[in-house]
Amino acid sequence: MSCQSCRLGNQVELSAEMMLHLGGLKNLDNSGVWLFPKVLVCLDCGSARFTVLESELALLAGHTQPNLCAADKASA
Repeated sequence: MSCQSCRLGNQVELSAEMMLHLGGLKNLDNSGVWLFPKVLVCLDCGSARFTVLESELALLAGHTQPNLCAADKASA
């Protein structure tokens, strides 16, 4: 499979663990969400990609509020 950024094929899949922290002052007390994805890293350009598992996505969705686009804000 080729890299979506540079179109070369020198990629490796790695296991990762990461903690996503939500931004803003309202989230100072929020400890964040642990994720354990497989990360696809291009060894040519450094681009990386991962997919959040459904169970982890549910945790993440429970900690966030959807962002409103400018059109939504104007109509609100």
